[in-house]
Amino acid sequence: MIREEFIEQAKKLSRGAEILPSLEELAAKLQHAKDTNTPLRVKLGMDPTRPDLHLGHTVVMRKLKEFQRLGHKVVLIVGGATAMVGDPSGKSETRPSLSKEQVEENAKSYFEQMSKVVDVNSAEVTNNADWLHSMSFVDLLKLASQVTVAQMMTRDDFAKRYAEGKPISVHEFFYPLMQAYDSVAIDSDIELGGTDQRFNTLLGRQIQEAYGKKYPQMVMLLPLIEGTDGVVKMSKTYPEHCISLTDSAKDMFGKLMSIPDTLITKYFALLTDISDKELEDIENQLKTQSVNPRDLKLKLAHTITEEYHGKDGADKAQQDFINVVSNKGIPDDIQEVKVENGKSLIDLICELGFVQSKGEAKRLIAGGGVKIDGEKITDMAYTLDFSDSVILQAGKRKFAKLIK
Repeated sequence: MIREEFIEQAKKLSRGAEILPSLEELAAKLQHAKDTNTPLRVKLGMDPTRPDLHLGHTVVMRKLKEFQRLGHKVVLIVGGATAMVGDPSGKSETRPSLSKEQVEENAKSYFEQMSKVVDVNSAEVTNNADWLHSMSFVDLLKLASQVTVAQMMTRDDFAKRYAEGKPISVHEFFYPLMQAYDSVAIDSDIELGGTDQRFNTLLGRQIQEAYGKKYPQMVMLLPLIEGTDGVVKMSKTYPEHCISLTDSAKDMFGKLMSIPDTLITKYFALLTDISDKELEDIENQLKTQSVNPRDLKLKLAHTITEEYHGKDGADKAQQDFINVVSNKGIPDDIQEVKVENGKSLIDLICELGFVQSKGEAKRLIAGGGVKIDGEKITDMAYTLDFSDSVILQAGKRKFAKLIK
């Protein structure tokens, strides 16, 4: 019989997550781990396809931290082999693969940023290239024989691409098999992932059973959070809506203040350690309109920014935000940039790093997000023409004093 303390522990761990196959099985695993003094092995696989992590990644990372606090073993798998295939989950076309050098460089950056949330030093860190690259052809055939083509085609992304006549490379079928075999190789008890990893993670459970594991892994799926536009999943593909862990305190705070009110509760629930009671109070305040959503966002932005930049950084970022946005002021530390007349506005805001591409610059201008001395500039062909100095503003938080 499962004791009450482990049922409660399972409930706390499951906040915001989908537990497969059941909460009761998680509680049973937690109890068995305690009774046998055998920490659970909690798996997270990472394909370092880009060097930067964002707040969306931390939803799963924060759950790993909860398991660490309870004394369980976090196993971080760098996808040295899988990243060279590319995860097709949610993709409408074949994903480009990475070189060994790209994987290693990105992985180094990942762990540096991940250490802001997870105790990487106490985690078991491994690379699936260590076992996948050494598999023989016979080993590969044995693995492939555990899954049917029909089963693979139940994946939404594969089914959609097939229906639309878009190509599906055979090697893409091997990605979920490789990820699943990782669970065999490291003997995982629980695998964490985003909701887009449902097929891959459940396949890991199936493959463990096929390879003789009596009690196969459970799956814990965490929601994917939207970016600052409140529509598109947070991703480096859309940098204008993405909050990176490498963002400055000022940028992180400002971006968090720009989220739509509909995301306040979700961000509090998934990106902070707020208690269930506090979360319930926030939901009621928003529902009854008894609080200005801006005040809740100030609390949210400060809480998250403090976690990654410290209290002093969060305090300074909040002061800057209030000065610039609320009081319509200009930052004290505004940079001065020498610019010749005739300079393209699009080229300038790209060179200043206010945007990451000309496409983003054009979208910002079209949306009225670029101003010269407070006047919106919507002309894509605009070139600078001033006599002494002007203030350039891009978005709500980026400023430069242009001088001749």
